[in-house]
Order: sequence, then structure tokens, then C-alpha cells
Amino acid sequence: MAKSQQTYGKKEREKKRLKKQEDKRKKRVERRDVESDSSLEGMLVYVDENGHLVDTPPDPSLKIEIDPEDIVLGIPKKEEGDEEEIDPVHEGTVDFFDSSKGFGFIIDAVNKERYFVHVSGTTEDIVEGNRVQYELEKGQRGWNAVKVKKV
Repeated sequence: MAKSQQTYGKKEREKKRLKKQEDKRKKRVERRDVESDSSLEGMLVYVDENGHLVDTPPDPSLKIEIDPEDIVLGIPKKEEGDEEEIDPVHEGTVDFFDSSKGFGFIIDAVNKERYFVHVSGTTEDIVEGNRVQYELEKGQRGWNAVKVKKV
């Protein structure tokens, strides 16, 4: 007498497949029932005074009138008194410098930012702990200290 070809694993996979089909069918029926309000009013979403999306229309008493002339598009032009002179020379302390590899880091005295320095950006030899003056230049990975000299 031959054994049944139905193994335990096959039975379990078939149960999972049937359960998945049943779950899918139930979800489809739920979506159909929930989406019965497909009118335009049911699809509208409003933005409240705080910028959040809500289902209810905004309160007209909270409406603020804005004069279109007051809206500035673009960047406002600078006037003569607006410009600030930014000193390109910064001061800091050499935090780390490896002379064998030719690079190190400088910590700014004002904002405590750490800037990379390469030996090619120095005018004289520097070591850890030196007070230095330098300029900043945008590099591939951020700001680099260049024109570094001891104070």
C-alpha cells in the first residue's frame, strides 16, 4: 500500500496560502466599505493656521489678510550700510599635527570648531599646542585651514 504524497510541510504551506488568500479577501472587503465616501468633500484635506493637515475647513475668523505688495520674492538687495566686514584671518590652537604624515587639526579660538590643516597650507613648521593664525578654504570634505603661521 502506497503512502500519501501529502507531507506535513506541504499541508502547512497550503494552510498558509489559504490563510493569506482569506486575509487578502477580508482587507479588500474592508477597503470597499471604508471607501464608500468617494465624494469630493470626502477627498478634501485642509491646512490649518499651524500648517497641519486636517479634515475640517479652517475657521474664517482666524483668517489674516496679507497685502500682496508686502510679499518679497527673491533676495532683497543689500544697501550700503548693511554690509559687514568679515575678517578672513582666524586664530586658534594646533590640536594635533603629525609631521611624518603632514597633516593635523586646528581648534578655532572663537567657535571651538576643528579644522583640517595640511603641511602644504602652512608657511612655517608647526607643532601641537602652537597658537596660529590661518584662513579658511572650502575643501572636499569641509573647511580647511590654509596660510597657517605662528602667532
